[in-house]
Amino acid sequence: MARNLRGTGASAIVYVPGAFFCLNRTRSPPTPPLAFPLTLPRCARTASSSRSTAIMSAGGNCSEPVAPPAAKKVEHRMEMFGDVRIDNYYWLRDDSRSDPDVLSHLRQENAYTDLVMAGTKQLEDDLFAEIRGRIKEDDISAPIRRGPYYYYKRNLEGKEYVQHCRQLVLDSKVPPSVYDKMPTGPEAPPEQVILDENIKAQNHPFYHIAAFQVSPINKLVAYAEDTKGDEIYTVYVIDAETGATVGKPLANVTSYLEWAGDDKLVYITMDEILRPDKVWLHRLGTEQSDDICLYHEKDDMFSLDLEVSESKKFLFVASESKNTTFIFYLDVSKPGDGLQVLTPRTYGEETRVSHRGNHFFIRRRTDLFYNSELLACPLDDVPNTTVLIPHRESVKIMDIQLFADHLVLFERENGSQKVTVYRLSALGEPLTQLQGGRSIDFVDPVFSVDRSESQFLSNILRFTYSSMRTPPSVYDYDMDTGISVVKKIETVLGGFDESNYVSERKWATAPDGTQIPMSIVYRKNIVKLDASDPLLLYGYGSYEACIDPSFKGSRISLLDRGFIYVIAHIRGGGEMGRPWYENGKLLKKKNTFTDFIACAEYLIEKGYCTKEKLCINGRSAGGLLMGAVLNMRPDLFRAAVAGVPFVDVLTTMLDPTIPLTTSEWEEWGDPRTEEYYYYMKSYSPVDNVRAQNYPHILVTAGLNDPRVLYSEPAKFVAKLRDLKTDNNLLLFKCEMGAGHFSKSGRFEKLQEDAFTYAFLLKALNMIPTHVPA
Repeated sequence: MARNLRGTGASAIVYVPGAFFCLNRTRSPPTPPLAFPLTLPRCARTASSSRSTAIMSAGGNCSEPVAPPAAKKVEHRMEMFGDVRIDNYYWLRDDSRSDPDVLSHLRQENAYTDLVMAGTKQLEDDLFAEIRGRIKEDDISAPIRRGPYYYYKRNLEGKEYVQHCRQLVLDSKVPPSVYDKMPTGPEAPPEQVILDENIKAQNHPFYHIAAFQVSPINKLVAYAEDTKGDEIYTVYVIDAETGATVGKPLANVTSYLEWAGDDKLVYITMDEILRPDKVWLHRLGTEQSDDICLYHEKDDMFSLDLEVSESKKFLFVASESKNTTFIFYLDVSKPGDGLQVLTPRTYGEETRVSHRGNHFFIRRRTDLFYNSELLACPLDDVPNTTVLIPHRESVKIMDIQLFADHLVLFERENGSQKVTVYRLSALGEPLTQLQGGRSIDFVDPVFSVDRSESQFLSNILRFTYSSMRTPPSVYDYDMDTGISVVKKIETVLGGFDESNYVSERKWATAPDGTQIPMSIVYRKNIVKLDASDPLLLYGYGSYEACIDPSFKGSRISLLDRGFIYVIAHIRGGGEMGRPWYENGKLLKKKNTFTDFIACAEYLIEKGYCTKEKLCINGRSAGGLLMGAVLNMRPDLFRAAVAGVPFVDVLTTMLDPTIPLTTSEWEEWGDPRTEEYYYYMKSYSPVDNVRAQNYPHILVTAGLNDPRVLYSEPAKFVAKLRDLKTDNNLLLFKCEMGAGHFSKSGRFEKLQEDAFTYAFLLKALNMIPTHVPA
């Protein structure tokens, strides 16, 4: 199940448990045309500012200064606990996204960024072509067998979006095997394109499908569509054979969507502060206004979540805060019975539930059992629990996956992932403590493994494996024999050879003595490890999210230019177990920042780079990290990229009308209490910008972002422009038709990577003197 948060956005957007949820937001009007005359010439001279930015001769046509946009100052006074804060840029927040002054300022910032980066446009285009050139554009995902069909996604050459497809299984009575292959060629059954996103996206600058749910008998498909990036979804139901629409769409909903039988849907909607608060039962063919509300969560600290059991027999509705989760269940065969309580609301206790046979399986975390234990209970006697896996201080249970005869445990130990398979006793027999599980071995010293859709009645576990040097590979694993068969390896074109790259794990020492793990990758025949190499250090460190060392194809463009890439697994994340998270939140949040600084200092001390070659990157809550460490140690870094950064922490967390605020008081603290107010003020990036030198900085935002208001990065940049004492680059790029996760097309996202890399190369004076056409 997922939790609302200011998403990780790491690399590719990293989809970690608890990262990607549905929010609602006021719809903004279509973006109007450019609202001001762009009069800045390529090398305009200015006498208005002694700190105007110069276009570097390495990337521009001249080094004459260009005046950056100067946001007007409108004093906004805020007072609490006798403390007065003056926010001169509060006016930049416009929830309607229609204020002409605000839109004009954002467009001026975009025009200025384009102007300053004009000299590197050829490099950016070359980077984009290089990154795109590694992609096999016409490709399909690893087909997954569901009943009589193989389902898969197809990418077409030159197209931004996928087709959702299926093909009949030749003999569906034959049990699944790890050696199954979907037939191809003239003898294969015909491919059926259920939905082509490219056609749907034709009239929309942004397009995203967040749920694609096939009905139990494979006749219908329900999908959730977002056309603005604001995470407000419309659900459509279509006939899987003909594509014809069935009934009327469900409007203004989240992407939490599951079938309850073949003619009913369960979905979740949000309140006025975008909190998922109501779960509904919809019967096909009826009006949305006639839907039955199964549950309304009125506590604004809690949000609702929805998932289906692997057995497909139950739907589970979770009501969760950042510290407490309780579960209801719905018997899919008897939806009219409504939701039943499975685990009670107990403050400080989190539960996750699945089902097999006549038992529920419960993963339970408490303050005492902080790394979770695994329990089982009879369906008709929930309080009668049996401990299957006890709590262990050094091993954290991350997730479980159930099958008719097996249980798979996804765990973490010492910062690394583990996958262990247990055989279960026959249905109807007593469940006792599990013994003798079989662990799956992985090759790389640092890696990432994610569960994939598997079939409950089979003995086949499907998972995706990658490392920082190994492209994503889909495996089918026979849980009875231990045999694994690769079903799909992501093709990386352009002569990529993973043996050219080295990945490793190193540990830095935090100021309090805590050892902080780092995952490192570089190209071994280019990097010298003599402090002369450029290095990009990434961090996140919030919401117990684990930023595992996975592969990203576009990153090769940095590695092949001699970059070392490092992930700092800092406190506030979940990589080292629950205490790792607890020691990086609330009144211990500053550990996140000092851990990151300690990692940077270690890399310098050990000769991986120097201050002059050290760049940093983080998105969303990781953008807060960027803002905090830039204020604390601006001397330590050459350049920083802060993507959709959560930087106006104190003002945002004092305003319960802003999305996510009430539900996140358990993450950051409630600044309506004095202790939290002053602690948050001490690190909130906007509140701590001061007159000092800063490194080169690129800040990004999305106008329709429902997780981090675009105004936060806009205010941060405006205040930096006013106070910083250097002539380094400060660029702000706001996507006017996108949300938290930037543009939606697969090539459009690569363009963003190319732009970011061009900025870093420019900041490091690594622009080639002659860029080939």
